[in-house]
Amino acid sequence: MDSVTKQIDTVLIANRGEIAVRVARTLRRMGIRSVAVYSDADVNARHVAEADTAVRLGPASASESYLSISKVIEAAKSTGAQAIHPGYGFLSENSEFAAACASADIAFLGPPASAIEVMGDKITAKDAVSRFGVPVVPGISRPGLTDADLVAGAEEVGFPVLVKPSAGGGGKGMRLVERTEDLPAALASARREAASSFGDDTLFLERFVLRPRHIEVQILADEHGNVIHLGERECSLQRRHQKVIEEAPSPLLDEATRARIGEAACNTARSVNYAGAGTVEFIVSADSPDEFFFMEMNTRLQVEHPVTELVTGFDLVEWQVRVAAGEQLAITQDDVTMTGHAIEARVYAEDPSRGFLPTGGSVVGLREPSGPGIRVDSGLAVGTDVGSNYDPMLSKVIAHGPDRATALRTLDRALSGTAVLGVVTNIEFARFLLADEDVRAGKLDTGLLDRRLEDFTAAPVSDQALIAAAAVLWLSSWASAHDDIWSTPTGWRVGATAPYTVRLTAGERSEHVAITGSPNSATVEIGEGSPSTLSAQIDGDTVTVVVDGRREALRFASDGGATWVSSEHGTWSVRAVAEPSVREVDAHSGIAEINSPMPGSVIAVNAAAGDVVAAGTAIVVVEAMKMEHALTTPVDGTVELAVSVGDQVRVDQLLARIVPTFEGEDQP
Repeated sequence: MDSVTKQIDTVLIANRGEIAVRVARTLRRMGIRSVAVYSDADVNARHVAEADTAVRLGPASASESYLSISKVIEAAKSTGAQAIHPGYGFLSENSEFAAACASADIAFLGPPASAIEVMGDKITAKDAVSRFGVPVVPGISRPGLTDADLVAGAEEVGFPVLVKPSAGGGGKGMRLVERTEDLPAALASARREAASSFGDDTLFLERFVLRPRHIEVQILADEHGNVIHLGERECSLQRRHQKVIEEAPSPLLDEATRARIGEAACNTARSVNYAGAGTVEFIVSADSPDEFFFMEMNTRLQVEHPVTELVTGFDLVEWQVRVAAGEQLAITQDDVTMTGHAIEARVYAEDPSRGFLPTGGSVVGLREPSGPGIRVDSGLAVGTDVGSNYDPMLSKVIAHGPDRATALRTLDRALSGTAVLGVVTNIEFARFLLADEDVRAGKLDTGLLDRRLEDFTAAPVSDQALIAAAAVLWLSSWASAHDDIWSTPTGWRVGATAPYTVRLTAGERSEHVAITGSPNSATVEIGEGSPSTLSAQIDGDTVTVVVDGRREALRFASDGGATWVSSEHGTWSVRAVAEPSVREVDAHSGIAEINSPMPGSVIAVNAAAGDVVAAGTAIVVVEAMKMEHALTTPVDGTVELAVSVGDQVRVDQLLARIVPTFEGEDQP
């Protein structure tokens, strides 16, 4: 059958951040005009600047912008776009959106709405793939199962079992149950969460595979019945069912199993007449790698698609466009080869030292790696505001090498050269994972990351970082003094030298740093330590510090309240702290300050100013990225409020003070 191609010269990208930037890159190479869309929160975002044109959708709320089908379709019509690329997340797996594109005669760069609908329900998906001989995890999965049905069938399935919602994903509503007596409570809890998250409380049961590994297969299909796979990806390093590190190929599979799992993925696509790029996810026991079971199909481009592109040489976005235009695949399965190994780390705006709470802020300095074997997909630029409206993923750092060991080393080196100044990220934790002995040996399973969490300790702020921050302030004072010898911080005074001293705080560390002399010849002392010889020089956003003969170049930037310093060992926010008077310290002795652990919105204030509260009382509730955090008082006392419901707050912003109640007082 001959291909009948459609004209596609303009594509609207219905997404934001790094995926929108990545899609625009391929469109530019293909000579296709790109259209960005944005909310009010993203008016200055990188994806808007890099597209050929851009259309405002609405307010920051996703429901009023990126999730509004009517607004996205209207934006496509108004710009003459013949096709829409949905990216991932937002509307990418929304069958109603795919149908709306078809009704508007706009090509949807994804599968038919019918395929999205079938694969969007895990029960119907399992039924569909089973008819094509794809192995599924033993369990109970039919519509309308009651709690009594599930309890009755659990023994036959065999404990431990996974309770899973039929709709949605991301681990919401999922429960692991190891004993019969715990199942009723788990079902009730799972139904509540599924109904709240997806508007559907339908549940089913699967046998829990011991030491499971998460392996997925990339497929590509055209509208003419041709289906191929592009190998597998290992995605077992995940936290709370969210992937952190991904790689291709999997270190677990041999060639025979790779061929079998690839054919199963192709049959999954055939079961719903799939077209475009998609991913079929399988669960594989680390103890029985020749056995695999279908989990679900993601009817879109995956976050981790770059590792497949690097080992196969295929640009998946290009093929999404070509398939949507009606082209036949120009390759067969025999043409697909995997060369070398690729591994990817996701960079999130989250703080591992605070339980991975989301962070935020303005990007005041940015360092992203480059060089042979390194690829970065990023939506970041200096000035980017990372807020709490959307997913916290900022970028992806990907490495490719001739073998797995080389790819791991290259990725670690690339991460050591990555710094997002102004925003706390998970980069240090990603490097901690890459150094793990089991990870390096390829002995993975989906529980490994959680087991390692208690071993992770954020790197302490180094002396070099404190010295660099002090040197930036010191050299800035030199620059501003010009020829005024009385203002120049040389330390010279009649009779004795007087050092330039600043108290700096970073993380849990707070130290005095004293510098005496000039940039070419100075001494520095941290706290009560021994003096060291210092030479410091600022060149653009780099400060080179030589301390006792040891040279280190660090990046720095300022957000007005802090000097951000980064080296290959970490990134720190270092703040100059004013010295309070003794009276101020005494007057506020014992006062408890409640600060926000993350940027977000105040959604509840549970006490009024002047209320007397007991220790443990929740005072303020902050929400960010659909995560609620209730802040409690550690002491009994009287409430002083600093925020109201609806306020947007920053990390560490003061929310309330509790003035303690002292023994014998009627009022605090």
